[in-house]
Amino acid sequence: MIKYKRQFSKLFWLSFTIFLLCFSANSQEITLSDDAEISAITVDPGKNLSDTFGHSAFRVKDKNIGIDQVYNYGMYNFDTPNFYSKFAQGKLPYYLASYPFPLFYRNYVNENRGIREQVLNLNNTEKQQLYKFLLNNDKPENRAYLYDFFYDNCSTKLIDVCKTVLKDNVSFQNKFTKGKSETLRSLIHKYSAKNHPWGTFGIDLALGSVIDKKANTKDYLFLPDNVFKAFAESKHNNEPLVKETKTIFKAEKKDKKPIIFTPWLVFSLITLLIIAITIINIKNKNRLKLLDFLLFFITGLVGFLILFLWFATDHTATAKNYNILWAFAPNLIISFWMLKKELPNWVKKYSLLLLLLSFLMVVLWVLGVQMFPMALIPVLLALSFRHWFLANIN
Repeated sequence: MIKYKRQFSKLFWLSFTIFLLCFSANSQEITLSDDAEISAITVDPGKNLSDTFGHSAFRVKDKNIGIDQVYNYGMYNFDTPNFYSKFAQGKLPYYLASYPFPLFYRNYVNENRGIREQVLNLNNTEKQQLYKFLLNNDKPENRAYLYDFFYDNCSTKLIDVCKTVLKDNVSFQNKFTKGKSETLRSLIHKYSAKNHPWGTFGIDLALGSVIDKKANTKDYLFLPDNVFKAFAESKHNNEPLVKETKTIFKAEKKDKKPIIFTPWLVFSLITLLIIAITIINIKNKNRLKLLDFLLFFITGLVGFLILFLWFATDHTATAKNYNILWAFAPNLIISFWMLKKELPNWVKKYSLLLLLLSFLMVVLWVLGVQMFPMALIPVLLALSFRHWFLANIN
């Protein structure tokens, strides 16, 4: 969940590559001292949409032998061949990277993001085993993994690694989820809706009905704050897994400017314009061809993107996306007929079909099959009114 910025990449890779050249040859022979600490680090959400859910990492600190390293599972490389296509298809490799904790600390302090640390209650043997696992995982041939936003990210990795190393000696019961009825979509909204309304709207368009089911205890763990809670109440040999919790850096509270042009406002204004134009068209018994072309072309293009994410990618969360009912992919092709002066008769029947699909979408919404963005209400009104006009045009 950390954004691998282009300007940061060169400095980062140079610094920790030099470190690795000096360190990696003998790293597996290092034995941690009795004073060593291994911690789960939680970073508060940031300003950007990519940072809005927070971040998690491991920290290994042993002042007796001069080690203070962070193990970060949230790295990706912009220089990866076919980066954007792999990202869109859900095939972009993410990486574990280790580097000095002060670098990690300064990066988030500069971004004014709070940092919390949970020191794990491990004996010396367990510390060494966990450290050895991280060192092995950090080898070039082992550090890449296929990222999944919900089930295999920088936060879920912390719990997965602890379960792998500590086995039955650790128990994550996730009692903090008891009595809650969240869905994956509602969990996303808690972090993104207020500060990133447009980003949230885009997420709601891209992700399907599969994220509208009631979340199980594991589903909550894609969020760093929930992993923090999971560690806080977890047990290790019937004792708390966390022996100490620290706030390493407390972010300054800053007033945020309200976002005026939200999707709801923008689409409401556009809807009023479309309805006004349609009423004028009815009175004058004409049709604005450009408007129909744009409506069909845009909704068709969005529909094709939804189908691509559903069927042509490895993303599990984009399946069964019923936004295709209003963003009907064939509209992209039909849009070019809209530029003709006289519309063929079949366009009337096609427009009735679009009205029916919009109604079906509302039914699915009411039944809770999929929760759609509220900003789609004015969009549906505008499209339905225009489709009704086209279905009755002479």
